[in-house]
Amino acid sequence: MFTSQTPPRVWLKGKQHRYSCFVLYTCIVLSKTIWRHSCPFLKKKAINRQFERVSAEDVRRAAEYQAAILADVAGRRGTLHGRIKPLAPHMSVAGPAITVEVRPGDNLAIHAAMAVAQPGDVLVVDGKGDLSCALLGEIMATQAQASGIAGIIIDGAVRDADSLSKGHYPVFSAGLNPCGPTKLISGRVNHPISVAGATVQAGDLVVADIDGVVVIPRDEVQQVIALAKEKLEMETRRLAAIREGDLRPHWLDDALRKAGMLADGETL
Repeated sequence: MFTSQTPPRVWLKGKQHRYSCFVLYTCIVLSKTIWRHSCPFLKKKAINRQFERVSAEDVRRAAEYQAAILADVAGRRGTLHGRIKPLAPHMSVAGPAITVEVRPGDNLAIHAAMAVAQPGDVLVVDGKGDLSCALLGEIMATQAQASGIAGIIIDGAVRDADSLSKGHYPVFSAGLNPCGPTKLISGRVNHPISVAGATVQAGDLVVADIDGVVVIPRDEVQQVIALAKEKLEMETRRLAAIREGDLRPHWLDDALRKAGMLADGETL
């Protein structure tokens, strides 16, 4: 407290201190306000309805190839971890991705994704690899099928595997758990996700079969399809040659020399 007896220099220092504190407080408040209004993350809606999908014709053409063929010609990248498997060997699916990010054990965002998905879409769910609770079962899978959703791929657990595995609706998951989910926690729909080791954007092409799941960026799909056609033709020729007795790949000796397994001029 400053009184009339306070030396002028001390009083001025106290006044300056109060003024400095006021300026600092004002700057903090303004910076928080500006950050809230300018931060791109905070501006984004949790559910994105508008995005471009891979075309239905490209989906049809890509579905003619195994996931393995597409993964090879896509540079051996874009595949989900091998823990993601179909509930039955006969299951396969191809279509544009509807991306979903959930918190472990909660499926609220999956319900939102099912509500905005279009016929032919594939739900791709980043469940964080958590297997403590199933994120969906027969009821949700039946609803998805009735809505025209082409299939479900989820890095998490599902349940009701007995009935689902006997059907033809494609469901891929990281595992099983009879425990059900909650529907309480916010997630995100049709935002970029990282699921089981692969980056997926809404609208990317997803192809899955008994070998696993491959994701191809939407703008690379046509190029990958063209390369897949060439690779399939090459593999078909090679299989025919093997059946006719050609049991050694033509590239083998050169590859062994480059790897240092054979000396120059040496052959097997």
